[in-house]
Amino acid sequence: MNTAPNPVRYADFYRQSIEHPDAFWAEQAKLIDWHTPPQQILDTSRLPFVRWFAGGTTNLCHNAVDRHLATRAAQPALIAVSTETGSEKTYTYAELHAHVQRAAAVLQALGVTRGDRVLIYMPMIAEAIFAMLACVRIGAIHCVVFGGFASSSLASRIEDAQPKVIISTDAGSRGRRVIPYKPLLDEAIHLSVYKPSAVVLHDRGLVPMELVAGRDHIASTLEAQQQNTQVPCVWLDATEPSYVLYTSGTTGKPKGVQRDTGGYAVALAASMKHIYDCHAGETMFTASDIGWVVGHSYIVYAPLLAGAATVVYEGLPTQGLDGKTNGAIWWSLVEKYKVSIVFTAPTAIRVLKQQDPALLKKHDLSSLRMLFLAGEPLDEPTARWISEGLGVPIIDNYWQTETGWPIIAMANGVERMPSKFGSPGLPAYGYKVKILHEVTGEELTAPNEKGVVVFEGPTPPGFMQTVWRNDERFIYSYWRSFPDRMVYSTFDWGIRDADGYFYILGRSDDVINIAGHRLGTREIEESIAGHPGVAEVAVVGVEDPLKGQVAVGFAIPKDSAAIDDSEVAKKLENEVMHRVAEQIGALARPSRVHFVAALPKTRSGKLLRRAIQAICEHRDPGDLTTIDDVSSLQAIREMMKS
Repeated sequence: MNTAPNPVRYADFYRQSIEHPDAFWAEQAKLIDWHTPPQQILDTSRLPFVRWFAGGTTNLCHNAVDRHLATRAAQPALIAVSTETGSEKTYTYAELHAHVQRAAAVLQALGVTRGDRVLIYMPMIAEAIFAMLACVRIGAIHCVVFGGFASSSLASRIEDAQPKVIISTDAGSRGRRVIPYKPLLDEAIHLSVYKPSAVVLHDRGLVPMELVAGRDHIASTLEAQQQNTQVPCVWLDATEPSYVLYTSGTTGKPKGVQRDTGGYAVALAASMKHIYDCHAGETMFTASDIGWVVGHSYIVYAPLLAGAATVVYEGLPTQGLDGKTNGAIWWSLVEKYKVSIVFTAPTAIRVLKQQDPALLKKHDLSSLRMLFLAGEPLDEPTARWISEGLGVPIIDNYWQTETGWPIIAMANGVERMPSKFGSPGLPAYGYKVKILHEVTGEELTAPNEKGVVVFEGPTPPGFMQTVWRNDERFIYSYWRSFPDRMVYSTFDWGIRDADGYFYILGRSDDVINIAGHRLGTREIEESIAGHPGVAEVAVVGVEDPLKGQVAVGFAIPKDSAAIDDSEVAKKLENEVMHRVAEQIGALARPSRVHFVAALPKTRSGKLLRRAIQAICEHRDPGDLTTIDDVSSLQAIREMMKS
């Protein structure tokens, strides 16, 4: 928190980042160690491609681990908690350093060198973080694929990344249900035209594994051979790639987001200071997965860059260490490990919203200063519920896999500013955010005019360099949405209020066109979610022969009687319909609101609206490899049949 006698005004801080980016980011670059200072802060000679800190050499692992050994070797660095196996283990910075050295030595012994790719297919366990840090330590490029991803999807990523080595495990677990990884991986390698030279397997003892002779290796055996091997950090040019992360939900050829080294390190270090206000010696608990960008940035790299401890959590938000239902498990960890910052997705909070509110008061949360939410739009009812329950600021922030850190946020580490429920806040420093008319590309400057959220180049540090091995795709996928304007499109609808706060209304391609009137599903969902009888809702546009499309809602009621009792359901549905018509207009009123026990989501907590829409229109819902509970989608299918 900024406590200086004459605190900086965020408006001035932001203006400096836009008008004088070289000077601004040169100052932020002091937050990390450089082996060789940057020779050029910003290179815009080939827009929209941008090079940050060219000529400077550094290393992500050095900045995340090694540089802290002199002052905080005995401090907790990584706290691994698994409610799936009932285990907890804390690693100090010194212990983390030792594990990463061994993992790096194993990779080097298998022939991995600078620029080689290493694919990591792991659950949320400490060994996955050791592997990521080991890769960047030796200059290898890691490609993390969400653990449990289907073989065909994994195969396409293997073909695109062409990893020399794959690191995996025998199995993951979800709700104490074991998910074998090895058969999925074997099938993926079989399907892939490209074959890795080696597979390293961490044996958790969850299921037996059949090893492929000459290719597969047990990690513990290899590590025992490298017990005391010293592996120095490889100093990389700031513009060299650190990792490739494939965007979730990609169809066809995977789209690999390529991230640099120096720009990413500076961006994350600055964000921990200016946005998340989390500092050395504190503890950050980001409840996400390393398969997604939030996990890369705010489970692994950013907390460690800041000298903080990071909680790595495997399990459900309502599952205790004994495997039984415990809606207060996260808050018990906050108490036990003195967590200062929690970061998760709105969906996770909506899951907790279905639990007894008293659970929010069960543990001592005096260490908790802020709860950050991102990954999808945060509805106001959920924000108010958790704010009142925890009694700490609830701070939304908006960003994407491509950006690596927030586009829109509240920079409370610069200036403490009021948040607004439902808004992620103001443009983050470095991002020149605008709202454009969807057809004409004209900039919309009046308050509450709805358009597509974009930003102009040059993009700030930490933003993706390109699409892996496909510069052309980078340009046409992101920079060609508007004729005669070179802007990056987020493909999200948004508005900006009179105070400059942005509100994200959902994907611009999730628009319902009802009798020529365009309505965002997010607006309708917000209205329905505000009804006291509704816990969670998804709205999709469904083809209609008369109106083109109609809105159809699927809601989880707080009273389960609305699922089983048709009279109760009808009454609640009428109330919801009336609420939408009153708040938005009769055109927005859904044709139906169905009440269900669960909504289909990915394992990271995002609603599968596209799959719901496909089922309503009797189409194939497509790849469901990331769905957490297939039965929820099957229930909707049966409902639509009747």
